[in-house]
Amino acid sequence: MTYLTMEPKQKRTIADFFENIQDPRIERTKQHKLIDIITIAICAVICGAETWIAIETYGKAKKKWLKQFLELPNGIPSHDTCARLFARINPQQFQ
Repeated sequence: MTYLTMEPKQKRTIADFFENIQDPRIERTKQHKLIDIITIAICAVICGAETWIAIETYGKAKKKWLKQFLELPNGIPSHDTCARLFARINPQQFQ
């Protein structure tokens, strides 16, 4: 009788999927980590956010939880920051 052993899958994070995406921002203007903004946006959209303001609102409401796995050195990014960043990200890289 042959037994198949199933090894547990390695856990992957959102950061794992976006580690190679190029940050289009100028270094001196970065107040928030790229992966923090991407993660907040993805989580917010999964929870039903449909606008940049809704993404910011989600981030503020869930800040304590997000701080468990994001750095958030300058808090939750504003809706304007999110909009500017996503307007400049290379769509092919993001996909």
